[in-house]
Amino acid sequence: MTESVTDKVVEKISDNTLTNGVLHASNWITDNQDLLIQYAVNLVSALLILFIGNMIVKAVAGAVAKVLRKKEMDNAVVEFIHGLVRYLLFVIVLIAALSRIGVQTASVVAVIGAAGLAVGLALQGSLSNFAAGVLIVAFRPFKSGDFVEVAGVSGAVESIQIFSTELRTPDNKTVVVPNSSIIGNPITNYSRNSTRRIDLTIGVSYSADLQKTKEVLKRVVTADERVLKDPEPTIGVVALADSSVNFVVRPWVNTPDYWAVYFDLNQAIKEELDKEGIEIPFPQMDVHLNKVDA
Repeated sequence: MTESVTDKVVEKISDNTLTNGVLHASNWITDNQDLLIQYAVNLVSALLILFIGNMIVKAVAGAVAKVLRKKEMDNAVVEFIHGLVRYLLFVIVLIAALSRIGVQTASVVAVIGAAGLAVGLALQGSLSNFAAGVLIVAFRPFKSGDFVEVAGVSGAVESIQIFSTELRTPDNKTVVVPNSSIIGNPITNYSRNSTRRIDLTIGVSYSADLQKTKEVLKRVVTADERVLKDPEPTIGVVALADSSVNFVVRPWVNTPDYWAVYFDLNQAIKEELDKEGIEIPFPQMDVHLNKVDA
């Protein structure tokens, strides 16, 4: 009998508590109805800003990439700029959405700035490489496929990344060079211009007929169809060295033909000079001994 009464009392108290809570919540909702509606509208607006803003960001970034491709810009550079534009614009959209639901964007920007400063101090080298990557993309000292010499490394450019650039050496090794090292040192691009000049130095004996030697060298050079007629090859005596008279042979060729012509001319010149009896001397030294009477 006692347990039955206790259960009824507890049940009545619980019912009263639940009823009071529901009534309190109902009253609060009624009193703050306008505020809740406004917050719901702001929340929906923020979601719409994120959704529509993300679509606009993709469209703008895609349009930028399309324009760059029409200008025949290197694909690695296009992807770099496309990603950079997309992320920057999305941050702006995100801040606008947060502002719509009442978040103090000034505080958010301050926090992002402080975090960025801390990360920047911790990653100075990485940020330097990133900034250098932006400069490479902006000024385009080279593009994918170009054969370059940067930071003491020579190779064909495989890709331009945010923090580094990949090169493939002539012996098929991949070398990753930090972008800051590239920007901070001279850059030699062997592929940018359509033509290149081959520089050869040919030494002949002091007893050789110089005029005949010059004619032989000119005949060998002009016989190669890959050598350009304009500008004309330069052939002349450049130095009276210790053991030889040195000629310079400087023909112009299309850039893709450079190394093939370089090797072929060296061989052809040696064979033709031998055929004409013109000696290519070895380095030599004359030693004079004086006999001293005892």
